[in-house]
Amino acid sequence: MQNRKTLSALIGAGAATLLLATVPLHEGKSLVGYRDPAGIPTKCFGDTHDVAVGKRYGEAECLVSLRDQLAAHADGVLRCTPGLKGHDNQTAAAVSLAYNVGVGAYCRSSVARRFNAGDFKSGCAEMSKYVYAGGKVLPGLIKRRAAERALCEKGL
Repeated sequence: MQNRKTLSALIGAGAATLLLATVPLHEGKSLVGYRDPAGIPTKCFGDTHDVAVGKRYGEAECLVSLRDQLAAHADGVLRCTPGLKGHDNQTAAAVSLAYNVGVGAYCRSSVARRFNAGDFKSGCAEMSKYVYAGGKVLPGLIKRRAAERALCEKGL
């Protein structure tokens, strides 16, 4: 990742550690590019950046990609919800959400609006609404949002 801050530099070591431990659990791992349930080309640990469906990816390449994409998403999250800075659990949960729905969707979300209003508890609760992919409720997203919400509410 050239000319960009590392994940830890952007959000702190605590939030970075939380993300690197939890996002792969929610995303799973595929060393071959595929289309996710919404039809989006995906690779590695849920990475949708620069994907070739059917292409093989190396383990090390996937880890670098995960760190780079989490940093890019963290940067976007902090740009639209700057009040999260220094709140490790809430930041990690918000970046995990944004990694899954996209930074633009996150920044337009009720979660971001609540965080920007200073209402972290309500922002965390709003995460539970984002369980759709391709117009359908997915059980995996229900579980993921429950985990993100629990992380987000920790320490509030």
